[in-house]
Amino acid sequence: MMKQKTLKGSFSLFGKGLHTGLSLTATFNPAPENSGYKIQRIDLEGQPIIDAIAENVVDTKRGTVIGKGDVRISTIEHGMSALYALGIDNCLIQVNGPEFPILDGSAIKFVEKIKEVGIEEQNAPKDWYIIRKKIEVKDDETGSCITILPDDEFSITAMCSFESKFINSQFATIDKVEDYATEIAPARTFVFVRDIFPLLQANLIKGGDMDNAIVIYERQLTQEQLDNLADQLGVEHRDANELGYIQHKPLVWENECTRHKLLDIIGDMALIGKPIKGRIVATRPGHTINNKFARQMRKEIRKHEIQAPLYDPNDEPIMDVNRIRELLPHRYPMQLVDKVIALGATSIVGIKNVTSNEPFFLGHFPQEPVMPGVLQIEAMAQCGGLLVLNTLEEPERWSTYFIKIDNVKFRQKVVPGDTLIFKVDLLAPVRHGISSMHGYIFVGDHVVAEATFTAQIVKNK
Repeated sequence: MMKQKTLKGSFSLFGKGLHTGLSLTATFNPAPENSGYKIQRIDLEGQPIIDAIAENVVDTKRGTVIGKGDVRISTIEHGMSALYALGIDNCLIQVNGPEFPILDGSAIKFVEKIKEVGIEEQNAPKDWYIIRKKIEVKDDETGSCITILPDDEFSITAMCSFESKFINSQFATIDKVEDYATEIAPARTFVFVRDIFPLLQANLIKGGDMDNAIVIYERQLTQEQLDNLADQLGVEHRDANELGYIQHKPLVWENECTRHKLLDIIGDMALIGKPIKGRIVATRPGHTINNKFARQMRKEIRKHEIQAPLYDPNDEPIMDVNRIRELLPHRYPMQLVDKVIALGATSIVGIKNVTSNEPFFLGHFPQEPVMPGVLQIEAMAQCGGLLVLNTLEEPERWSTYFIKIDNVKFRQKVVPGDTLIFKVDLLAPVRHGISSMHGYIFVGDHVVAEATFTAQIVKNK
């Protein structure tokens, strides 16, 4: 089982803000497990903290801006992208102004610092959200679309179309997130010269220069217009007849702009609040559609807050019914676990196929057969017993007995034809023969019951 991760120590990055031009410092700190990403404005009274989640995004026109009340923090996507791609689950970011420093316009500086300070594994399990079906968000006005499909890993393909002869249509892909540091993180942000005028009029990009963005000059201006623009930006004059890319450092890749779009997608997906296993296909992506998709994903997660384990009946079981009989003393009609499909040091997944031939359906109830709730909990406890007994020498000489059951909830009926999937986790190490566990029962993707229970391991006479 993969565990959550945080930074081993703190690091700071210094630079100017792209839009404000202010000298800014962003400090990335370790954070407790299950705390997620939080951003703190240490320059404001009370040093307010904002959760970096999709619902707190208040603007997406020129980057991702999160806000709470009057507090705003912008241009967070590059830092968030690096955290997410490198597997950091929990981090507190402190910034002394209204935006993150732009640095070189990519995420590479964040990646280098994360690797320099190191990554620390925490005790809590990593809470993946596994995509089980296609989810799609569209914007008919812009033609933007983001689709996510089931996949064993997190991967992205981005397809972009620009009204430019220099970057008309491009695509970029990342199949393994391990390639992020070399294939995506160095890709820089970009801007068209035609878009710079409205940005300047809006009092933005005060910190923009040739070192933190790729500038694309593809619609010819008069020499006077281009010289005036260069003066406003504080850069050298150039020949208005020479169209093309303008930056001090040459392109790293021919599709660097689309790789940067992919970088931004990862940064905006970080605001979902959980690591994802699925393949994203993004057409004409941008921060607006990215955030719309991230919000939709958070709705999906809330609907399936506890995800059922994956179950493929074609897979060979970890324990079949014969092995289960070696560990448990239960026999017909009280053996209520048919097989075990996953087994770890602290968790187990078991299966019970409910048929119309179960003896309890004769009286519960003849006209409307329903599996008694007490037997559902008994079945789940048997699964927990297998987890504990499997760790003992001579497990057949031991039995587990309930000593406490708490927080039992039944959410829907269990009827003939249902396949029950049990997911039981140890809440603490077994001490003095006492084991505390929490379990869920699923039918399909739905939780049908759950309980917390304590059992005692007793040697058979």
